[in-house]
Amino acid sequence: MSPLDALFLHLEDGISHMHIGSCAVFEGPPPSFAELSDLINSKLVRVPRYRQKVRFVPGGLGHPAWVDDPNFDLASHMVHAAVPPPGDESELENLMGRVMSQELDRRRPLWEMWMIEGLADSRWALICKVHHCMVDGIAGTDLIAVLLDAEQDAVTCPAEPWHPAPGPSDVHLAADALVAMGLRPIRRALSWPRSGPGAGGVWKGVTDTVQGLRSFTRLLTPVEPLSIEGRIGTRRRWAASRCALDDVRVIRKAFGGSSNDVILSAISAAFRTVLMRRGDPLDEAVVLRSLVPVSIRHSGDHTLNNQVSLLIADLPVGVGDPVARLEGVRTQMSALKASHQVDVGAAALAGAEFLPPILLPLGARAMMSLLRRHPQRAINTVTTNVPGPQFPLYALGRQMVEYLPFVPLSHGVRIGVAIVSYNGWFSFGITGDYETAADVRVMAAGIVAEIAALRTLATKAP
Repeated sequence: MSPLDALFLHLEDGISHMHIGSCAVFEGPPPSFAELSDLINSKLVRVPRYRQKVRFVPGGLGHPAWVDDPNFDLASHMVHAAVPPPGDESELENLMGRVMSQELDRRRPLWEMWMIEGLADSRWALICKVHHCMVDGIAGTDLIAVLLDAEQDAVTCPAEPWHPAPGPSDVHLAADALVAMGLRPIRRALSWPRSGPGAGGVWKGVTDTVQGLRSFTRLLTPVEPLSIEGRIGTRRRWAASRCALDDVRVIRKAFGGSSNDVILSAISAAFRTVLMRRGDPLDEAVVLRSLVPVSIRHSGDHTLNNQVSLLIADLPVGVGDPVARLEGVRTQMSALKASHQVDVGAAALAGAEFLPPILLPLGARAMMSLLRRHPQRAINTVTTNVPGPQFPLYALGRQMVEYLPFVPLSHGVRIGVAIVSYNGWFSFGITGDYETAADVRVMAAGIVAEIAALRTLATKAP
C-alpha cells in the first residue's frame, strides 16, 4: 500500500468508517441472484484486488500489503435483500444507511455488493461498498465501468479459473519492507535526473508549496460553532437527490463559473436551509468550512490506489440571495485554485514516502483517540465531486438509470455530500450521523430547490 492507502486503513476506529460506496439503480425486471453472481465472478479477473486481503507487516516495518486470499469465496461478498413494499425511495435510502453503518471484515477482501429487489416500477439496485484503502473516487467510477457493460447485449463469459498465489511469510514481508525502506531514497535520487523538474521547477515547487501552507493557516482559527458539527456515533443516515447536467450548463452560461461552482452553491443553499430550520444564527459572514478532495491522478491512470489532495472551501451559507451566493462560491474557488493548496497535499504525499511506516498507525491512532474526546472544529463538512461515465452502462441487459454516491464521515463532521455525474445527470448522496443529522432529506430537497431557483433566474437573466 501507499502511505495514503494505509492511512485510510489506520484511521478506521469503529466510529469513523472508512469505506466509500454507491447505489446503482437499474431498470427491471431484476435478474436472478445467481445470474448477477455469475456476472460479477466473470469480471473479477479484471480487478485482481477484489480477491486480495490485507496483510500487516510484522513490527510495523512496512505499510500493509495486498496478498491473494486463499479462502476467497464470492458468496461471502454478495448479499441478496429486498426493501418492503411499496419500495419507494425512502426505503432504499434507509437500507443504504444501515448497510453503510457496518465496517467491512478485515479477514476478507474489503468489499461487498448487495442486490436489492422490491423497488417500485420493477426496478432493482446494486449497493457497492469498498474500503477507501483500495480505491479513491475516480478509481471507484472506473471500477463500476469495469464490472458493468457498455453494450446492452453484451454476453456474460464463463469465469476464468483462478488460483491464489502463495502468500509471503512474515519473515519475507519484514525483509521486503526493510529492503524497500533502504532503497527508497536511492531510487528517488536515481530517478531525479530523468524526471526532476530542474532548478527552476524545484524553486517554483517550493514557493508554491509555501504559498499553499500560508493559505492553510486559517484552519488554526475555528469557525463559529454550528449544530452540524460535533461528536458522531457509529450509525449513518443517507439520502439522495439529482439534477440534470443541462440545468447546470444553463446556469453556468448565465452567471459564469464552472459546474463545480454551481454544485457547491446548491449545497451551500441546502446547508443554509438545514441550519435555519435548526435555529442556528446566520448572518452574511457565516461560512461552512468544507474539505474538498481533489484528484491528482494523471489522465489515463486507471490504477486503484488513492491519488488525492485537498482544498478547504468556505461555503457562504450566510448569503441569502442565490446569485450572490453563486458569485461568492465562484470567486472563492478561483482564489483557491491559485492558492496552491493542492500542491501542499501532493508534497505531503511525496514526503510521506520517506517516513518510517511504523509512525503512520501510531500517529493515526493517537489522532483518532484525541478526536473522539475533543472533536475538531476546523472542518464542518466534506464535499467530494467525481466525474462518472457519460454513457449508459448495463448489467445483464438492464440499463443503470441512476448512480448514487456515498461519502464517509469522520469525527466532528456530522453531514457530508458526495456528487457523481453519470449519463447526463448529477447525483448527490448526503451522508448523516444517525443521531444528530436526521434532516439529510431536507438537505437533498434543498439542493434540488436551489438548482431549480438558479435555473429560473438564469432563463430571465439578460
